[in-house]
Amino acid sequence: MKISKLVGERVKETPNGVSALSHGLLLRAGYIKQVSNGIYTLLPPAQRVTKKIENIIREEMDKIGGQEVLFPVVMPKEIWEKSGRYYSIGQEMVRFKDRNNHDMLLGMTHEEAAVHLCQNTVKSYDQLPFMIYQIQTKFRDEARPRAGLLRVKEFTMKDAYSFHTSQEDLENYYKQVYDAYNRIYTRIGMKNFISVGSDTGMMGGGRADEFQLLIDAGEDNIVICPKCGYKSNMEVADSVIEKCKFEDEKLTEIYTAEAKTIDEVCQYLNVSPKQTIKAVCYAVVGNDEQVVIAFVRGDREINEAKLKKVVGADVVVKDLQDTGLVKGNIGPVGLNGANLTIVFDTTLEGQCGMIAGANKDGYHLKGVNIERDVKNAKFFDIAKVIEGDKCKCCGDPLTIKKGIEVGNIFQLGTKYTKSMGMTIHMPDGSQINPIMGCYGIGIGRSLAAVVEESADEKGIVWPMSIAPWHIYLCPLKNDLPEIFEKAESLYQTLSKDFEVLYDDRKTSPGVKLTDSELMGIPVRVVISPRSLENNQAEVTIRKNGDKIMVNLDELNDWLKNYIRGEING
Repeated sequence: MKISKLVGERVKETPNGVSALSHGLLLRAGYIKQVSNGIYTLLPPAQRVTKKIENIIREEMDKIGGQEVLFPVVMPKEIWEKSGRYYSIGQEMVRFKDRNNHDMLLGMTHEEAAVHLCQNTVKSYDQLPFMIYQIQTKFRDEARPRAGLLRVKEFTMKDAYSFHTSQEDLENYYKQVYDAYNRIYTRIGMKNFISVGSDTGMMGGGRADEFQLLIDAGEDNIVICPKCGYKSNMEVADSVIEKCKFEDEKLTEIYTAEAKTIDEVCQYLNVSPKQTIKAVCYAVVGNDEQVVIAFVRGDREINEAKLKKVVGADVVVKDLQDTGLVKGNIGPVGLNGANLTIVFDTTLEGQCGMIAGANKDGYHLKGVNIERDVKNAKFFDIAKVIEGDKCKCCGDPLTIKKGIEVGNIFQLGTKYTKSMGMTIHMPDGSQINPIMGCYGIGIGRSLAAVVEESADEKGIVWPMSIAPWHIYLCPLKNDLPEIFEKAESLYQTLSKDFEVLYDDRKTSPGVKLTDSELMGIPVRVVISPRSLENNQAEVTIRKNGDKIMVNLDELNDWLKNYIRGEING
């Protein structure tokens, strides 16, 4: 490819409003262009990277028996009604009517489509197990798209679905997919990735694991025990939280003036946050009248993923207007209501001598004993783990790292086959609902994650396996006839064995060298008047900056050895 004909441009400055490293570099280097908030066009370089990632995924899915299919992006309401998700998923799913006034939707995931395909097509136990997969566009009306390709509305994803006659068979295959994912991320050039236990979320089912690239730019919090290796996404992480002991005392109402937050109350009363009870108010999605009050020890935060499981519904933080609740003074004593669900965190179990809101503006209660003062209180683990909590496995302090989720795998069970009525005949004549597994990888997010991990102060640094081109051919002063002719000849020769981006522009050496580093092509081959005098080319390795002078007669063989070695690891 000649860069003079390449669609897109490279710019020096990062556009305003860009925070993520990968977002800025992909924009500056001419890889992506924003169409709308969370929606991007991939320019030719990014599309070339994407196709290489997809091909690696295809190879690994095919190795474990995957069969590639292609589901539609647009689906009718009916098949999602069968699973129950047409109504349970909120505004992130786009619903619309076609010209015949029929209810339709844009696919944000394809479990329903997979079951629809296999229902009445796969009928007998001897056709199982099998796995089907696709690489397809999806749309999710993400409320807060951010960071370029890391959190978008429209995205390309590999999603796979396996079907089994037993849980044991699913678990055996789940391990095969797990191993394949490790190979995929290694092949596309990720280095510091791990797998962690995760929340099943809207997917449902039993076990779920996600693959995280540990990096400061990540938005997920990953809980890790350096000693025993315990790893978990914050959403499902557990820890041992030490109980506090306070003196039991008489329940007393005290004036706290304008103190509303935990910090303000603690400062006003000169107490520790551990002696307070924090209240957070939520609304149940789809049921505006239902209010959930979650109580937790004042030094902790509510883990909303855990709370959703306890409540059995999606929840969002609620505005207290028209609820009769007093912001900053909500407490558990005497709190009741027909549409009120009250949930206590386990940090409050057995605690006494606590301070909580008095459900009265300007007042709190001192000496709260949950077991004495709140009848029939039920306790659940709904608190977030914090740095330094003790590991539940070995007792050592936990650490928290940032991560980018680049893939996930789920053991779905019969959630979809049962609700949609898919059955298969067993040898004894009975019928069962097949057990499913689900396995996803975000293509664009993986691309951006590689950039986040590997980039340096000069720009992108692509691993050879997914680089848009292997070689950046960079003639300096190619307005000179001898340089021009040699560069053209080299371009024709090298293109027979390699993917070459040829900078044929008649511009300054500084612009060319800067662009080559910004774009991140793994190998740069420079031809200049000085190198040509010695019948040599200057070869620069992008990832470490090493420069090697190579005889032009040996250049092709040298590049073959280096590039093939990099691709094959």
